[in-house]
Amino acid sequence: MTDLPVALITGASRGIGLAIARELAPTHHLLLGGRDAGALEELAASFPSAAPFAADLGSREDVHQAVAGIERLDVLVHSAGVLRMGTVENLSDDDWQQSFAINVFAVAALTRALLPALRAAKGQVVAINSGSGFSSGPTSAVYSGTKFALRALTDALREEERSNGVRVCSIHPGRVATDMQQELHEFEGKDYRPGAWIQPEQVAKTVRLAVDASRDSMVESLSIRPSGMV
Repeated sequence: MTDLPVALITGASRGIGLAIARELAPTHHLLLGGRDAGALEELAASFPSAAPFAADLGSREDVHQAVAGIERLDVLVHSAGVLRMGTVENLSDDDWQQSFAINVFAVAALTRALLPALRAAKGQVVAINSGSGFSSGPTSAVYSGTKFALRALTDALREEERSNGVRVCSIHPGRVATDMQQELHEFEGKDYRPGAWIQPEQVAKTVRLAVDASRDSMVESLSIRPSGMV
C-alpha cells in the first residue's frame, strides 16, 4: 500500500486529464481513469506511482467494480467529458442523452460511490467544468446544459460535504488546446491554432492550487480564460 496521497483522475489518457496526471505525479499515487486498460497500463508505467482505473463511466456496474477496494481517496478529479454541438432544432435525443450521461450522471455516480473513501481521507473533489458552465449561446445548448448541471451538482455537494471535511472545487477553463478544441474548430469551420488557446498544463496548475490549499481554506471555484495576447 502506498504512503502517498491517492488521486483518481478520469479522462487521464489525454488532454487536460493527462496534464493533471503529470502535475500530480510527483506527490501522489495516481489512479488513471479511462476505458482502454492496456493503454492505461502503459501510461501508468511512465509515472513514479500509478495504476489503471479502467471503467466505462456510463456503466454503473463498471463503476462499482472499479471502485471496489478503494478505502481512502485524497483527490477525485472529474476530467472526462464529451462535446456535442448543434442547434436545438438539430440536436438528437442521443446527443442530449449521451452528453448528460457522461458529463453529469457519470460524475454523480462515481462521486457517490467514492464518498466513503473521500470522507475517510477528508479528501477533495475537483470538477473540470467550463466557461460554458456560466453562459450559453447558439449551438451550445446541450454542452452548456451539462456544464450548468455540473455546476449545480458541485455547488450542492460542497455544502453537503462541508461537515464531513470533504472539499469541492469547480474549475472553469475557457478554450483549451486539446483534441476537443480541434473538434470544435472543425464544427465552426475555423482554422485551429493550438498556441492561441490555454495550454492543458495551465489548467493542471489550477488543480494543483486547489489540491495544495491548506485545511483552513477551500478553493471553491476558479475561472481561467485565454489571454488573447498570443
